[in-house]
Amino acid sequence: MSDTIVYLGPTLDRSIAQSCLDATYLPPIKRGDLSTLPHGIQIVGIIDGVFHQSLAVSPKEVIALLDRGVRVYGASSIGALRAAETHTYGMIGVGEIFQMYRDCVIDADDEVAVAYDPVTNRVVSEPLVNIRSALRLAVEQAIIPDHEAAEIISTMKGIYYPSRSYELAGQMCPALAPFLKAARYDQKRDDAMLLLRTMAERRTELPIEGS
Repeated sequence: MSDTIVYLGPTLDRSIAQSCLDATYLPPIKRGDLSTLPHGIQIVGIIDGVFHQSLAVSPKEVIALLDRGVRVYGASSIGALRAAETHTYGMIGVGEIFQMYRDCVIDADDEVAVAYDPVTNRVVSEPLVNIRSALRLAVEQAIIPDHEAAEIISTMKGIYYPSRSYELAGQMCPALAPFLKAARYDQKRDDAMLLLRTMAERRTELPIEGS
């Protein structure tokens, strides 16, 4: 096992992740996983985690790992949530989604939740954070006005997360549909890649053992 661990699920394809950072990749994190990590682990990246199937990893578990001297990073999904809660204790948050949680622009856990096939990791819904980012771009490009984007987001917040999709957003606002079909805007993926590249760059900052 590498001295660098990353908890990754449907947010990013494993092969793409490996091209960004050489590490040991583990399935989405759940309660209790951090306490079982062996000594010798120096860096942990948290991207994906479970919400409903098992108990989610807690802030206390992250803090306990930080107290062991492990460098812990988070982004995109449960990683962004826990980083927003524990960055004052030393966890390193990366990316736009982390910043939105840290700055209280969003606060609901289900904003990052997706429904996916646990065997193939194929995502079958769209997280609200991705929809937010796409709508922000649509407003910037004058495709829809800001108030209409806000209405779509408000409606989406009231929809159970497995049913959220870009197709549904396009049905709510037909003027938006061609823009959403042109490309899949994926803020979670982008933040995950930024996290891995940041970890790769900062890994060289670790002290050499015995120096």
